[in-house]
Amino acid sequence: MRISTKVDYAIRALIEIARLEPGQVAKAEDIAKAQSIPRNFLLAVLADLRRAGMLSSRRGQTGGWYLARSADEISIADVIRATDGPLVSVHGVRPEDVTYDASVAVLQRVWIAVRSSLREVLEGVTLAHLVADSLPEEVAERTENADVWESRWVWKSR
Repeated sequence: MRISTKVDYAIRALIEIARLEPGQVAKAEDIAKAQSIPRNFLLAVLADLRRAGMLSSRRGQTGGWYLARSADEISIADVIRATDGPLVSVHGVRPEDVTYDASVAVLQRVWIAVRSSLREVLEGVTLAHLVADSLPEEVAERTENADVWESRWVWKSR
């Protein structure tokens, strides 16, 4: 799975906003500076999150951004879907809608299994978990084996 820059920025911005005291708002400039995110890119990301119902904004001199929902109601999966679309797609098509020749039809089941695994983690981790720096036990356990910290990417030159 590839985590886009847009998703990374969205989650980082949401963490900044979620850390505020109730009633406070975050200015885009402050979020951009705190997280080293280009301001114009951040504004587009914040607009996506507002359209998805995760953020609200208040205009004016005392304006800024604030959570439209509780941090424990916003999962990483929600953020990915709001900024990049479905968790898994095959050539832009949802796995359940992909059609293959019978000789490789088993691939559809692989893509469905991949989506299921991603959902397990990404729907289980909320913004509240990230702000508290505390992952759910079943997710934290997945990071305990040293093997999972190592890349298996092999670069082959031609």
